[in-house]
Amino acid sequence: MSTVTTHDGVEIFYKDWGPKAAQPIVFHHGWPLSADDWDAQMLYFLSKGFRVIAHDRRGHGRSTQVSDGHDMDHYAADTSAVVEHLDLRNSVHVGHSTGGGQATRYVARHGQPQDRVGKLVLIGAVPPVMVKSAANPGGLPIEVFDGLRQQLAANRSQFYIDLASGPFYSFNRPGATPSQPIIWNWWRQGMMGAAKAHYDGVKAFSETDFTEDLKVITVPTLVMHGDDDQIVPIADSAPLSAKLLKNSTLKIYETFPHGMCTTHAEVVNPDLLAFIKG
Repeated sequence: MSTVTTHDGVEIFYKDWGPKAAQPIVFHHGWPLSADDWDAQMLYFLSKGFRVIAHDRRGHGRSTQVSDGHDMDHYAADTSAVVEHLDLRNSVHVGHSTGGGQATRYVARHGQPQDRVGKLVLIGAVPPVMVKSAANPGGLPIEVFDGLRQQLAANRSQFYIDLASGPFYSFNRPGATPSQPIIWNWWRQGMMGAAKAHYDGVKAFSETDFTEDLKVITVPTLVMHGDDDQIVPIADSAPLSAKLLKNSTLKIYETFPHGMCTTHAEVVNPDLLAFIKG
């Protein structure tokens, strides 16, 4: 397996496919998944001649199941370790959900200052901040995230089946046809990771404020979001991020769920390609 060891001794697993001289696209996965969640995008862009890279977040997938460092600062630094190890330049960073927060912080704190980033894409992403507060009255109450932690601790396996079977892909909507293989694959990825990393990760994706990160990002950024996203509600995410970014394009998809990269890859992939080539 291909891994890079971070400054604090964590082995981060990564995939690196395609011509080394081609423009790199770096994919950041959602919670509690792994690099495998990007299969539909990685194969597509590989066929278009790009170099595609995706890593498993610390504590997730095949990366070290370490006890600490499950926060956005460490996630971004881990991304930087992979990018610097591979010496990637003019990269397009694509982040979904929690990975959108990770990509945002990476670009703001590491990628842009090092002149390694060409473009950024945020898909169903958690920025600017998810949790409700006096400064963010439209956010979700902390009790929502406490509930996620409680279900995870009580029966993680069942919780992951329920999440994938219902709101993640909007399989709980009237007339929806749930895909059992998609549900199993989501469950498989989740159960590969560590319960501690996933438990701590809820705080990371829900309470981190990315406002200042978004404000300093100057590279062209595509913000994509489904208006039926039941995990990261659109009203408190994509439009607000687009306003904070200096050079953004907002694209909203009617009826698309949170897991739109899987359920609607035939729409998402060409749109990503048009932005990257544009």
